[in-house]
Amino acid sequence: MTFLYRIAARRATGAIRPAESAGGPLGSGSWSGSWGGGAGLLSPVGDRHSRGQHTEATHAVQVDVKRLDGEDSGIVEVHMCRHQARNALGHVFISQMRGVVSTLASDTASRVVIFRSLVPGVFCAGADLKERALMNNAASDMFVHRLRSLMTDIASLPMPTIAAVDGAALGGGLELALACDMRTATYSAQMGLIETTRGLIPGAGGSQRLPRVVGISLAKELIFTGRRVGGQTALELGLVNRAMEQNQTGDAAYREALGLAREILPQAPIAVRMAKEAMDRGMEVDLTVAMAIERMCYSRVIPTRDRQEGMAAFLEKRKPNYTGE
Repeated sequence: MTFLYRIAARRATGAIRPAESAGGPLGSGSWSGSWGGGAGLLSPVGDRHSRGQHTEATHAVQVDVKRLDGEDSGIVEVHMCRHQARNALGHVFISQMRGVVSTLASDTASRVVIFRSLVPGVFCAGADLKERALMNNAASDMFVHRLRSLMTDIASLPMPTIAAVDGAALGGGLELALACDMRTATYSAQMGLIETTRGLIPGAGGSQRLPRVVGISLAKELIFTGRRVGGQTALELGLVNRAMEQNQTGDAAYREALGLAREILPQAPIAVRMAKEAMDRGMEVDLTVAMAIERMCYSRVIPTRDRQEGMAAFLEKRKPNYTGE
């Protein structure tokens, strides 16, 4: 059975009382090995928090987690479902997303994470401007700091991450997608760092991650103009890895992201994580230091059982069976 996991979201918004949090198998704060347990903490699809019954109350679920099973075991989906505000990045949304990301960071059973929207026609509309309008300068600065920290946490997840952009990803929404390792998008999607049109600059990592993805000159053009681009142009610019026509169910980018996740899933999970660490850390330093980082990451896969299994499978001409050990 597949479940939507709400433990991190409920903790982040205070919906779990201290006694409840400490009473079940998830009381330690870790989901690893406990995805199916914890009566009263994990809710199956169709409960009182069902997707069609979201409200803007502070206890409403705006970020859900779904762990796939069967042959897709190891793929985790983060669902953005703030329906009434087009997944705008408000206080509750950010708190729930931080809780989910924090838990995933220590979950060794998660091999690939897909970020997707359950709101038709939008990935994430960016910052919640209604909330921002009520903030003074100090509060606004603190809010953006929290948002920047969240994007850093997403970028720092140890496993590969994919953003499935089935719709608009604007401002902070594109910054969230940029925090992921890879992006898929439909041709009809609209993407842009539009902050200069609001008298601002990208403040949640966009001014730094976009140049690293598309190059400094193109990034300057896109940020200076606040231009929005569709999926085809995004593919040509290198902003997304894959782009395609939208399908009748409105989830073509998600389907493509799932296909990409399924290509990653059979590979040795420790090796994949070490490859990500080597590339991410190596991009921030000179080549000599980067080579030292690669050597360190390589040394960490040598003693693993997965490496031995990979060698044995090659010699025996069979598919390897990696366990993440």
